[in-house]
Amino acid sequence: MQFPSELLESAVNAFSRLPGIGRKTALRLVLHLLKQDEAEVRAFSETIARARSDIRFCRNCHNISDTDTCAVCTNPLRRQEIVCVVENIRDVIAIESTQQFNGTYHVLGGVISPLDGIGPDQLRIEGLLDRIRNGRIEELVFALSPTIQGDTTIYYIQKKLTDTPLRITTIARGIAFGGELEYADELTLARSLQNRMPVDAYVMR
Repeated sequence: MQFPSELLESAVNAFSRLPGIGRKTALRLVLHLLKQDEAEVRAFSETIARARSDIRFCRNCHNISDTDTCAVCTNPLRRQEIVCVVENIRDVIAIESTQQFNGTYHVLGGVISPLDGIGPDQLRIEGLLDRIRNGRIEELVFALSPTIQGDTTIYYIQKKLTDTPLRITTIARGIAFGGELEYADELTLARSLQNRMPVDAYVMR
C-alpha cells in the first residue's frame, strides 16, 4: 500500500496496531479523522490519552474505576457477600449489561493455561483468597469461559477452598463449551447467571 504522505502512513501504522484493525480499516479511520474539525480530533486524542493516564483499577476487585475503589464495590445496594469471579474486564461489562447480577466481582486477569505459560501465580487468585478469608463472602460464583482453561482455573481455586464454609457455584452451561464469555448474547448470559449450579456438578476431574 503506497502512501502520498509519511505522516499518513505513520498514523495508519499506529491504528493498525490496535486489535482487529487491519491496514485498510486503519486508513479509513485516519481519512475520517482528517475530515473532522481540528478541535474535535484534538479532543479525541486527549480523551484517549486521559483514559490511559487516569483510569485506575479497583484495589478490591480489580475492575476498571475512576477512583481507588470501583462503583460496584462501593454501592451499598450491591450484595457484598456474593462475588462473581471473571477472567477480564470485558466479562464484567458483559454480565453488567444483563442486569441480572447484584453482587460484586473479582477479576482474575486471565485463566490458568500452562501451554501459554500462565500459572496461578500470574493471576489474582491470592487476592481472591484474601478477600474470602478477611471478608463476609457467602457465595462464590464462577463466570469463566467454559473452556479447559476455565475449568482448570475453577478446579484449582475450588481445591484451595476445600475447608472454607462457602457456597461455590458456576453459571449454567447455557454458554457453549469452548466459547468465549464476552461473545455470548445477553439473554443466554442472563439465563446462565439465573440458573447457576454447584461447581461439583460439572467441573471435569
